[in-house]
Amino acid sequence: MKSSSESSLTSPPSLGDNMMKLHFHTSNGPADDAVEALIQMVGGIKSPELIREMIIAALKAGQEDDDKADLKLMNTTLKEMRFTSKIFGPYSHVKKVTVFGSARTKPDAPAYRMAVRLGEALRDAGYMVITGGGPGIMQAVNEGAGAEHSFGVNIRLPFEQKSNPVIHGNPRSITYKYFFNRKVAFLKEAHAVALFPGGFGTLDEAMETLTLVQTGKRDLIPLILIDPPGGAYWSHWLEFIKTELVDHGYISPEDLGLFERVESTGDAVARIDHFYRQFHSIRYVADKLVIRIRRPLEPSVVERLQAAFEDILVPGGTITLSKCLPEEINEKDISHLPRLIIDFNRKSFGRLRRLIDMMNSES
Repeated sequence: MKSSSESSLTSPPSLGDNMMKLHFHTSNGPADDAVEALIQMVGGIKSPELIREMIIAALKAGQEDDDKADLKLMNTTLKEMRFTSKIFGPYSHVKKVTVFGSARTKPDAPAYRMAVRLGEALRDAGYMVITGGGPGIMQAVNEGAGAEHSFGVNIRLPFEQKSNPVIHGNPRSITYKYFFNRKVAFLKEAHAVALFPGGFGTLDEAMETLTLVQTGKRDLIPLILIDPPGGAYWSHWLEFIKTELVDHGYISPEDLGLFERVESTGDAVARIDHFYRQFHSIRYVADKLVIRIRRPLEPSVVERLQAAFEDILVPGGTITLSKCLPEEINEKDISHLPRLIIDFNRKSFGRLRRLIDMMNSES
């Protein structure tokens, strides 16, 4: 006689004559068999356990949601994100800088000319650029970097946002229906973000990036605010941030370390280069923050980091050097890199950014 747990694997509970209650764990009986058979039939599936859960999620949504608009949103989102991964995937080894700024900036404006120079400088330094693919600052950066070094992540709008001539027809151009999918592409793929003066969209992207890095939902990256020489757009913004947010306690003074303001393209590229001088990437392993670094650090440098940044450690925490941890061994391309292991408090990201700056300067 089968136990109740065995029976549930072959005869899952149903909701009505033609509706089966589905679970993400493998207790769906013939439905799991059918999904597995589909995966095997199609072939070439990476991470089949994740693909199985995506299929189950789609089936559950079909059972649960009576609103066709919700299902269309889920469907479009999945398709847009799938296409994003397809387009960016072959360039995962190349660092990319996302650049934001006004679509209304004219070619004779100082900011436009500066954006062209930034695109050129980033290209020459080995970076690719990601823009919104539209006119204004976006077109200027794409012009400077050139089509071969550009991505365009456009948005379908009834006005203003048409693909610029550099991006139009480019195989690295994507047009999104939903802003939130586009935002994921902008920030997920970026190794740095640069912002020129702009409107609501530019400010939205600035705040979105800051919120994600401040809360640790996005790994730290350089965030560069660019004013043309003598310009005051970002300096006025920064004054507001200080007087209205810092002074009223809405953010911490250390959060000002999450971004930098510059007035030249040379400074912008130099700040990005400096961030990656020693720093490679970040990962959490259990309760440890692991910073992958390009070259070993002297023990004296680690001691200075410990002394200078003890305030961001958990009580009794340390900063130590290490080789690749066992949990990282599957990341073969970077398993050879040294590690800095930090008992980080997971909240002082502005100070963590300062630690990275100090590490880069002392190495």
